Amino acid sequence: MHTALLGTFAWALSMGASAYARLLIADWQTPGGIVAVVLLFTAGGALAFPLGLYTARLIALGRSGEVAFAAFLACLIAATIAFTGGLYALQYRSYYAEWHGPPFSVRWFFQFAFTSAGALYQFAILGIRFYFPLGFVALFAAALWFVRQPR
Repeated sequence: MHTALLGTFAWALSMGASAYARLLIADWQTPGGIVAVVLLFTAGGALAFPLGLYTARLIALGRSGEVAFAAFLACLIAATIAFTGGLYALQYRSYYAEWHGPPFSVRWFFQFAFTSAGALYQFAILGIRFYFPLGFVALFAAALWFVRQPR
């Protein structure tokens, strides 16, 4: 349990640091926007690590180190992108909620679905690049850590 908590903390910080590095490279000038993006990626990493860890443990149970490495890579990538994208979609949806129809009407459900789909598409196109400066280095380091853990 202690290693899972430490791993969650390290993964969340590395995802926030990766987003921050990308924003510095892009020369963002709005401090409020930088804080919001870094917090979004940090929260996504914090939520994703436990799910990725335990899913990879289930897949890698009793298997070789190579399988464990690949399982952890796949599970952690999928969980991190899913949670961060989901948080992005919730924030995106809350911004556009002002112009949507009455809650829980048929129109509202369509607007909710298409706004969320648009947000997830936008995150897939624009948001995934925030993992590239440091995120993949952290991913491989975390996968090597996972392989060394008892399964």
